Amino acid sequence: MSTDRRNFLFGMGALSAGTLAANDSQPSSKSEVPQPKRISNILFSCKYGMTKGKTIEERFESVKQAGYDGIDFDHAGKYSAEEVRKAAYNTGLFVHNAINHTHWGKRFTSSKMEDIATAKKNLEHCIRVSHAAGGSGVLLVIGRENDGDAKEIASRARQHISELLPLAGALGQSILFENVWNGMFYKHGGSPDQGCQELVEFIDSFNSPWIGSYFDVGNHHRYGNMAEWIRTLGSRIVKLDLKGFHKGRALETKKDRQFCDITEGDIDWADVRKALAEINFNGWTTAEVGGGDTKRLKKVLDDMKRALIG
Repeated sequence: MSTDRRNFLFGMGALSAGTLAANDSQPSSKSEVPQPKRISNILFSCKYGMTKGKTIEERFESVKQAGYDGIDFDHAGKYSAEEVRKAAYNTGLFVHNAINHTHWGKRFTSSKMEDIATAKKNLEHCIRVSHAAGGSGVLLVIGRENDGDAKEIASRARQHISELLPLAGALGQSILFENVWNGMFYKHGGSPDQGCQELVEFIDSFNSPWIGSYFDVGNHHRYGNMAEWIRTLGSRIVKLDLKGFHKGRALETKKDRQFCDITEGDIDWADVRKALAEINFNGWTTAEVGGGDTKRLKKVLDDMKRALIG
C-alpha cells in the first residue's frame, strides 16, 4: 500500500476539478469550480444534513458564514448533479464529497439482485454529483452482517463495487468505506479492545488506489482504540468523520448509543492527533453531530478545531 495514496488522490481530484472548469458548460457566470479558501493539512467541513435553510444555496451560505472550508453533501440522492454544481458555483462553497443515505437499505451485501442494481445506480449517481461539484469522493456504507455469511457478503460487495471502479478512476473519485455499526469487520457487542485488521484486508483486496477509508473516529470508539485504528489503517484513510462518544458510560450502563458532541466524550483526541501526524494525514474532516443554525455550526467547528488542532 503506497504511502503516497492521499497525495495521488488529491492530485487527481484537483485535475478533475480543473478539467471541469475548463471544458464543461457553466451554470453561472463564474468560471471556476469553487476551491477551499486555504490550504492546510486539516480541512474542516460538516454534513449537509446538519444545516438549516429553505434551499441548497441558503444552507451552503450558512456553512460559509460559520467558517468551514467546505461541505460533505450527504443528501445526494435527493438532487441532481446539476443542482449541486449550481449551488457550489453560486455560493463559492467547496463540495468535497457526496453520500446517498439509501446505502443502508439498498446494500451491496444484499442477496437480492434488484437491491444491488439500485445500490450501483446510487453509487454512480454520487460519483457524478461529487465530480460535478468539484469534489473527490463518495462515502459508502458497504452493507450489513445479517445479509449472510461474512465471507460471502464481503465477496459479493467486492464484486459489485469493483464494477464502478472504471467510472471512479475516469472522474477522479475515491470510493471510501465508512466504519459503521453494521457488524462487518468487527464484532458488534464484543470487547472494547478490538482491532481493524479485517477492514484493512477488505480495502486491500480491491488492489485499487480508488478504494479507501472514510474513517469515523467516533463510531468505533466503543470497540477499540481509535488512535491505534488510525495507525493500522494508515494511508488508507482518505477522509475523516468526527463525533464524540462516551465509552466509559456505554460500558457502565451497557447501553451502546452514547454518541455526543465531538469534545464531550472520552475519546483521547491528543493521541488521535498524534496518530494522524504519524500517518501524515492531509485532507478533509467532517463533523457528523447535531446541527442547526449558523451559530450552532460555529460551535461544532470550534469543537473540531479543539479535537484536531488542540
